[in-house]
Amino acid sequence: MVKLTMIARVTDGLPLSEGLDDGRDLKDADFYKQQAKLLFKNLSKGQHEASRMSIETGPYLFHYIIEGRVCYLTLCDRSYPKKLAFQYLEDLKNEFEKVNGSQIETAARPYAFIKFDAFIQKTKKLYLDSRTQRNLAKLNDELYEVHQIMTRNVQEVLGVGEKLDQVSEMSSRLTSDTRIYADKAKDLNRQALIRKYAPVAIVIGIVLMLFWLKNKIW
Repeated sequence: MVKLTMIARVTDGLPLSEGLDDGRDLKDADFYKQQAKLLFKNLSKGQHEASRMSIETGPYLFHYIIEGRVCYLTLCDRSYPKKLAFQYLEDLKNEFEKVNGSQIETAARPYAFIKFDAFIQKTKKLYLDSRTQRNLAKLNDELYEVHQIMTRNVQEVLGVGEKLDQVSEMSSRLTSDTRIYADKAKDLNRQALIRKYAPVAIVIGIVLMLFWLKNKIW
């Protein structure tokens, strides 16, 4: 059974739409929505290996497809047929592109296409029971295969992003430290030059002053 549905722009992870009634029968719905947003964040950083993937999380599976810089994601029970989950996402993709395709790149605020929820809810009802004649026909459709779609664990997927974030943070810290040390080195060199040449400059200054006074007096 479909539990959650979310749509986001891949380039920046901006949420574009979601099923407003989703999560009512889902325990810890906010937790899984947060996981979905973290997945979108990872995708926006280019951390995706395939345009279609299933991700294990607790008793559920995230399924997503990426088309036209948009990610269509759903959370389903593990027992729900993967084939139906991806065909559900395909239906959403086709309608979303048809209705909102020209506005996707220019959307500037989260959930700019929240009215798409009406289509999400209508389509979700069609896929509610995997045993209906319509859905059984889709399951038997040999033209749409999902065997090659990779399945990974959510901690593994998000962990990759966390490790890359840590590396990026460490790199930024090292760059900052390098700049600090470089500035300190410049200051030390400047102080060393002052200590080295200051006495000579003072002596020369005194000699010039005495020479000037002597010329004044005479």
